[in-house]
Amino acid sequence: MATTSIHPGTEPGNPQEVERARARLLNPPPEQERRVEALAALLFLVAATALVLLERPPAPSLGAVAVLVAAYAAAMRIEFEAGHGYTVPTVLVLIPMLYLLPAPLVPICVVGAHLAGFLVNVALGRRHIARVAVVLGQGWHALGAALVFTVSSPGAASWDDGPLVLAAFAAYVVFDAVASLCVDHFGHGEPLGPLLRSSAWVYLVDLLLVPVGLMVAIAAGGQVAPIAVLAPLCALLAVFAGERRRRLDHAIELSRAYRGTAILLGDMIEHDDVYTGTHSRDVVDLALSVGCRLGLTDPQVRRLEFGALLHDIGKIAVPKDILHKPAPLDAGEWEVMRRHTVEGQLMLEGLGGVLAEAGSIVRSSHERWDGTGYPDGLAGDAIPVEARICAACDAFSAMTTDRPYRNAMSVEIAVAELRDHAGTQFDPRVVEALVAELGAPAARAPLTAA
Repeated sequence: MATTSIHPGTEPGNPQEVERARARLLNPPPEQERRVEALAALLFLVAATALVLLERPPAPSLGAVAVLVAAYAAAMRIEFEAGHGYTVPTVLVLIPMLYLLPAPLVPICVVGAHLAGFLVNVALGRRHIARVAVVLGQGWHALGAALVFTVSSPGAASWDDGPLVLAAFAAYVVFDAVASLCVDHFGHGEPLGPLLRSSAWVYLVDLLLVPVGLMVAIAAGGQVAPIAVLAPLCALLAVFAGERRRRLDHAIELSRAYRGTAILLGDMIEHDDVYTGTHSRDVVDLALSVGCRLGLTDPQVRRLEFGALLHDIGKIAVPKDILHKPAPLDAGEWEVMRRHTVEGQLMLEGLGGVLAEAGSIVRSSHERWDGTGYPDGLAGDAIPVEARICAACDAFSAMTTDRPYRNAMSVEIAVAELRDHAGTQFDPRVVEALVAELGAPAARAPLTAA
């Protein structure tokens, strides 16, 4: 198993996260990430070496090592991209390796296979050579499984070994999860909760392959040559992985088209009103950060991004003398202004697809937590969470920006306003996440609904 985290809350088919993951693997890691990955690699090498020195296993056949390492490296080439990273069917080879080689040597062999696969990817232009440190730390899963096999010292593989193999898989998951989550959390700064959810899909795939790996170990009967039975299955999986990659390529292009359309619409807003256009981009950045803190799913993040970018698109239909009036609006002018959320929804629904989905977020972006907002008077959780995030981020951005009728507030005053209106105008949970994102003093009491 191998993953490379990019963003929490991701789902297996998210083309945006796949695109970011691909780009990330082609670049050297930032300094903090490199340090954490190097530490994980060093600790693994120390632990794996200690296991070999303590157990002093018999020397294996070099031919067997070469065949199994090559088979593992070949399985690594079958990458199923999964949102923030990828998963590979190496469990099919790992379980036979635990039976056919001295268990203490398996983690070192696995890292050798990872290194071979990594160098092939570097040659193909899919990895940056500076990411070699993460490869040296990708044997933690094998170390967990090898410890179980070292302690139990099983004989020839049989179906009676089911409990043993499941125990080894449990250790595999624990060791890998702790190592990868530490790297992602301390190296990449990702929240742990969403990372755990996004890792579940990867471990589920591995678990489903465990019986097949045990069956191959039983069929091998202590010999290495029968491992060749995996070749047709791996070839079939490679076809599926290739098809998945092509579908994701198409999805990425479609996502780019939608994003390009949204940016074009955003440019139209800016051309019509410079403040509104710049304000919308500021709201997007802040809203996505808050959505990350709240653990939104990928579809929610997509709607949030487009909704935040285009939440003011309906203002194109608002007369300029109302939009730029340097004094408070009268009742009739407010009635016209409040139509912009409905007009925005109608515009986006006319475009269809993902932008149409964002239309409901645009429509609800001025609803209030207590039900006194517009246009539908929704209250509490009846307001889409994406719209609740947009509303709080929109208000903060507006308060901290110069307007025709007043100067910008300081961040401290704007935060105080958010807190004062949490539970009435804004969702208290959203305000708490927004204040945390802004770096407000942690000593302040958590927000509660009024």
